[in-house]
Amino acid sequence: MNFYETIFVCSPLLNEEEIDALINKVKSLIVKEGGEIKNVNKWGKKKLAYPIKRHREGFYVILEFYSPTEKIKELENLYRVTDKIIRYLTVRKEEPVPVSPRSEPVIAEKK
Repeated sequence: MNFYETIFVCSPLLNEEEIDALINKVKSLIVKEGGEIKNVNKWGKKKLAYPIKRHREGFYVILEFYSPTEKIKELENLYRVTDKIIRYLTVRKEEPVPVSPRSEPVIAEKK
């Protein structure tokens, strides 16, 4: 399984419950197809750089997840047929590397 990040922009006319329902629909599709959700980040309503489907704002959602490669097409088909999603992008990322905290702070030496 590969590690992916997907971002989708929802219509600004949706209320909080409708956005949560849409996020749950996407998450359930990923899990049903054998994937694993790593992180869900709701950025909220932001101004768009240019109008999309006559909207000047959109609600941004980012998901990081593991999924088989062949299942990404099904996810993007869901985005395409859902009128509430006005834009989307899915990219494959490198595996996240866990960062361990340092025991001592690093101080740069002067030359």
